[in-house]
Amino acid sequence: QVQLVESGGGLVQAGDSLRLSCAASGRLFTLGTMAWFRQAPGKEREFVAAIRRSGSTYYADSVKGRFTISGDNAFNWVYLQMNSLKPEDAAVYFCAAKVAIEWTGPYDYWGQGTQVTVSS
Repeated sequence: QVQLVESGGGLVQAGDSLRLSCAASGRLFTLGTMAWFRQAPGKEREFVAAIRRSGSTYYADSVKGRFTISGDNAFNWVYLQMNSLKPEDAAVYFCAAKVAIEWTGPYDYWGQGTQVTVSS
C-alpha cells in the first residue's frame, strides 16, 4: 500500500504564498499519478493539480498560473507551491495518488489533509 502525509498548511493573508508538502511511503513504484485536491466547508472536494513521473502537470483552471505542483522522480515527495492566495483558496488540502496514468477518475490513496486558511 501507499501512505501519504501532508504538511505545510497554515493561516495566511490574501496575496501571500504557501508551500504544501506531501511525504509518500510504501509501494511508490506502482504509482502513475500524484495530485492535490481541496475541500472547503460546505463544498465538494475538488481537483487542484496533478503530476506524472515524466514531470507533466495538469491544473484546475481556478489555480492555473498561481499554483505549481512538483515532485521528485521517485514520488517520495510532492509539493504544491501556492502564490497569490485568495480567500476562496481556503480549504483542507489533500494529497492523493493513483496507479493509473490519468489526470481524472478515482484516486487510490489519500492523505489526512492539511488546513489552509486565507484571510482577506
